[in-house]
Amino acid sequence: MSINATLFVQAIVFAILVWFTMKFVWPPIASALDERAQKIADGLAAADKAKSELATANARVEQELVQSRNETAMRLADAERRAQALIEESKARATEEGNKIIAAAKAEAAQQTVQAREALREQVAVLAVAGAEQILRKEVNAGVHADLLSRLKSEL
Repeated sequence: MSINATLFVQAIVFAILVWFTMKFVWPPIASALDERAQKIADGLAAADKAKSELATANARVEQELVQSRNETAMRLADAERRAQALIEESKARATEEGNKIIAAAKAEAAQQTVQAREALREQVAVLAVAGAEQILRKEVNAGVHADLLSRLKSEL
C-alpha cells in the first residue's frame, strides 16, 4: 500500500470516528454540560432569591424589634403611671385614716373632758354639802337633799 491509500483509509476512519462521536458521544456530553449549566444558573437564582428574602426578613425583624421596644416603653410608662396612682391613692387613704384617728382622738378627748367635768361637779357638790354641813353644824340628810344636789350639779 502506498502512502496515498493509507492516508485515504485514515481519513475515512477519522471521518467515521467524527461521525460516531457526533452521533453517539457528543449529545450526552452536551446535555450533561447543559444540565450542569442549568443547575448552576438555578443555584445562582436561588442564592439571589434567598439573599433578597434574607434582606426582607432582616427588615421585618428590625421593624418588629422597634415595635417591641416601643411597646415595652409604653408598658413601662403605663406601669409607672399606675404606680404613681397607687401611691397617690395610698397617700389619700392614709390621710383619710389619719383624719379619722384624729377625729376619734378629739371625740375621746371631748368625752373625757365631759367625764372630768361630771366628776368635778360631783366633787364640788360633795364639798359644798360638806361646807354647808360645817356651817350648819349639823348633819345634812343626802336622801332629802338629792334634788338640791342635782340642781347644784346642773348649775355648775
